[in-house]
Amino acid sequence: MPRRRAARANAFAPGALSSGVGRVRRPVSSREPGSVAEVAESCAQNAKTAGGDLWGASADSTLRSRFQTVIGSLLYIMLGTRPDIAFAVTKLSQFAANPSQEHLNKALYICRYLIGTRSYSLVYNGASGLGISACTDSDWGSDPSTRRSQTGYFLKLAGGVFSWQSRAQKTVAHSSTEAEYMAISDCSRQVVWIRNLMSEIGYQLGPIPIAGDNQGSLFMGSNPVTESRSKHIDIRYHAIREYIENKQIEVYFVDGSNNPDRPLH
Repeated sequence: MPRRRAARANAFAPGALSSGVGRVRRPVSSREPGSVAEVAESCAQNAKTAGGDLWGASADSTLRSRFQTVIGSLLYIMLGTRPDIAFAVTKLSQFAANPSQEHLNKALYICRYLIGTRSYSLVYNGASGLGISACTDSDWGSDPSTRRSQTGYFLKLAGGVFSWQSRAQKTVAHSSTEAEYMAISDCSRQVVWIRNLMSEIGYQLGPIPIAGDNQGSLFMGSNPVTESRSKHIDIRYHAIREYIENKQIEVYFVDGSNNPDRPLH
C-alpha cells in the first residue's frame, strides 16, 4: 500500500487527507445469512461444544496443533486488515488450549469466508473531510462459562476503520448499562492514546466523538456522581469522566439498530 502525505497544517480539514486503498467492492462488515457473523454467534451460544470446554478432557495433540496454527493465522489477519472476523476469531481463540473438532471446523469455515471475500478492503476517502471518530458497543453476559460480556469498538479516519478490538471484559457486569459503560471506557482510553499520538506529531485535535447506544452508560460517563448502581465499578473505568471534562472526547447516542459496531461483539 503506497504511503501518502497530507498537508501538516490542515491534516484533518476537509479534503486534506489522501485516499487510501483501491480495488474496493464493498465495505468490511456483514451480517448476511451464512456470513462469518453467524459462526461468531454460534460460538457464543455453544461455547461448550463436544470435548471443547475450557476445563474438560484434553484434546488430541494433533488436533490442538492444527487448531492453534489456524487460529494464529486468523489472528494475524484479523489484527491487520479484517475487523469483520474479530468477534468470531477472538471467541474461538479462547479454546486454543483445548479445542474440539467442532472448533476446528468453525475456524476453517472462517478461512473459507476469507477466500470468498478476498476482494473486501478497508477504504479511506480523503475527499470526505471526515476526521477521527469511534463507535463502541457491548453485549451482556454472553459467555455461558464465565458470564462475562463482550466489548467491541473501532476507530475511523477519513471514513475508514484503522483501529478495532473485540474481547471479553475483565469482570462480570451486573447490568447491561455497566457492560456498556466498561466498553465505552475501554474505547475512550484508545481514543485518548490516538489523540495524544497525533498531538506528538503536530496535529492538535478537538474532542474526538465516541458513539454508544446505551443512554445509561453515556449518562454515567458525563455525570460524575456515585450511585448504588455504580459504586462497585472498578475505579479505572471512571477515567472516561476526566476525559470528557478535559474535552479530550465527547460521547453521543446512536440508536442500537444503527450502531455499526455490532459485528464486533
